[in-house]
Amino acid sequence: MEHIKTIGIIGLGNMGLGMALSLQRAGFQVLGLDKNDQTAGRAEEKGIPLARDMAELVDASDSIVLSLPNSAIVREVLVGVAGIARQANRKLTVIDTTTADPEATRELAKQLGNQGLVLLDAPVSGGPGGALRGELTMFVGGETEDVQAAMPVLSGMGKNLFHIGGTGAGNIAKIVNNLLTAAQLLTAAEAFRMAEAAGVKTEQLLDAVNAGSGRSGVTLFNYPNRILSGTFDSGFTMQLMRKDVALAAALHEKLGVEVPVSKVVADVWRDSASAMADEEDFNRIVNFTRA
Repeated sequence: MEHIKTIGIIGLGNMGLGMALSLQRAGFQVLGLDKNDQTAGRAEEKGIPLARDMAELVDASDSIVLSLPNSAIVREVLVGVAGIARQANRKLTVIDTTTADPEATRELAKQLGNQGLVLLDAPVSGGPGGALRGELTMFVGGETEDVQAAMPVLSGMGKNLFHIGGTGAGNIAKIVNNLLTAAQLLTAAEAFRMAEAAGVKTEQLLDAVNAGSGRSGVTLFNYPNRILSGTFDSGFTMQLMRKDVALAAALHEKLGVEVPVSKVVADVWRDSASAMADEEDFNRIVNFTRA
């Protein structure tokens, strides 16, 4: 991919815009596309040029990055009536940063491969701040030679790059990561609720926990920066975390793996939809109790 000059970015929300700006700073020309006029307009105000349509973006791009909500939308963008596969007339590598169903990713990669296109799954962790700073953690799935060729682009978005394995492995790794985060939020909330009931405030306890074996990313970062501060401003929504936990539950079921604790975690996140709106910050799950 040494020849890459222009990168198309499809999906210019909180994450996609940050990645577009980071790639721009890394020296790439960037061309954006988003079906939401308001989101696209915000990106344009930040200095991201916009394509008129998919055809223009595909024609101008040497590689394409997707930042989309779910597998269904990814499928439409890739192989739909006006999708990338219909527009491309040369080899392109598509880097999909969406947390998606690994089986759907494998199927799409096969379809694209039949046309000489490459699909890498590279879901990310680090939030909008990490995207804007170019410091994302990226879980990458794909053939080694394709991943190596895409490293200049990946390095423009991420600081911690992990090639997990073949196609779909990146999505599996991200699903595992988010299932752990989802579970740790629930267990930390219950543990701190118990401590509060016993007369010990979370603020008194947190530093000690973080110096001990009970610490996790949730206690080290989420609690002091998002929860106790009352900001709840991670940029990652309840809807997105519910989707990712549901992907984990579907994977467990498909594989026939016995995961009783993870099933409870999935049930709690699913049930939270009745009390917490999709657009709420996902850290607010700490305030949810099932009736």
